Amino acid sequence: MQQHNRLFFWSLTAALAGFLFGFDTVVISGADLPLQTLWPRGSLFHGVVVMSSALWGTVVGALLGALPTDRFGRKKTLIGIGILYTVSALGSALATDPFGFALFRFIGGIGVGVSTIAAPAFITEIAPADRRGRLVALYQFNIVLGILVAFLSNFLISRFGEASWRWMLGVEALPAVIYTLMVLRVPESPRWLVLHKGDLETAKRILSDILPASRVAEEVQQIQAAEATRPVQESIFDLKYRFPLLLAFAIAAFNQFSGINAFLYYAPRIFEAAGLGASGALLSSVGVGVTNLVFTLIGMNLIDKYGRKQLLYVGSIGYIVSLSLVALAFFQQWQGIFVPAFLFVFIASHAIGQGTVIWVFISEIFPNHLRAAGQAFGSSTHWVLAAAIPSLVPLLFDSIGAGTVFACFAGMMVLQLVWTHRIMPETRNVPLEVLHERLVNPKSR
Repeated sequence: MQQHNRLFFWSLTAALAGFLFGFDTVVISGADLPLQTLWPRGSLFHGVVVMSSALWGTVVGALLGALPTDRFGRKKTLIGIGILYTVSALGSALATDPFGFALFRFIGGIGVGVSTIAAPAFITEIAPADRRGRLVALYQFNIVLGILVAFLSNFLISRFGEASWRWMLGVEALPAVIYTLMVLRVPESPRWLVLHKGDLETAKRILSDILPASRVAEEVQQIQAAEATRPVQESIFDLKYRFPLLLAFAIAAFNQFSGINAFLYYAPRIFEAAGLGASGALLSSVGVGVTNLVFTLIGMNLIDKYGRKQLLYVGSIGYIVSLSLVALAFFQQWQGIFVPAFLFVFIASHAIGQGTVIWVFISEIFPNHLRAAGQAFGSSTHWVLAAAIPSLVPLLFDSIGAGTVFACFAGMMVLQLVWTHRIMPETRNVPLEVLHERLVNPKSR
């Protein structure tokens, strides 16, 4: 029991980087319209510079995050993430011009991007195969918890007056400091210690804290055996890794072509466009956060029981139905509760499907020595699209209309359903070293 508690605490602490990820990503939605009023320089400037600067930072963090994660270790990288979030929160809250604001949001975005590599990698490398899905999914749970808290915080702070947006952004510094202090208590990943430092004794000591004593030596031997069979120099772009590379690209791209980040960034604006008042729009955003949290919990409890693929089937069908209804509601100009109700179904579908699966799946499909690089590729794909799509939302809504935008998202989810059925493998309950052999050897799939 003590071993399970220790494993859970370490996993939860690393996963708190996801709380800051979720909070940082969504807190900007409450400042959307006030910032456009404060710095009125057009929809494109507002979308690309002000609203999406954090997302462009996330792209940089995802592209470069494998370097500190491999060179300095998972733990030191997680500590650095907390520092980036703290600086970003305070700087954004005190900014006096759009470019200074964008710079500090960009810094926070770097923290988000790196966290999508370091946190899932750390949890994946300490988790037993039969609990890996649930423990890595703690990262996603904390993302949606951060989203909920950000929506709720925005709703409560919105009454503070004209400067309320500063408080919305600045309050993130508190959980950022708490997270940074908590990470000081977690150990380094034992797999990183074996592969990058050759420190078998420390790795065994850490593994003995979370595994039965009889399994520690076997676990270290499996890690060493997988390392011994690989060439000295390898890249995720080597031909043998084309299948896991394509899997990472596809799941990350489909995640963003669902429109999830576009919706989370502009939820109050979308609800207002659907006929709700400003206060009702912010309150509906809190409802989105609650729905996201509840269905993420359901997904966490199902991912190791039914598998990653089954959850994506459910999520894909839910996406198609809900996004089609949202598009129809905008085309027909339905007012009132219709659009919020359909969007709640959309959020539920995302939470139980892509939301629960993506970071687990990407962290599993690459071998130990290429995990950080593989996650950097998957995260970069995710975040390039997460930056590009929300950047264009204000312009697209003004030009082609919300209904057409949501119809396009629905069409992409039809393609995701086909990909899930025809191509995606199941990774549930498979030891990491065994899974990697299957993915690089077509005969063993």
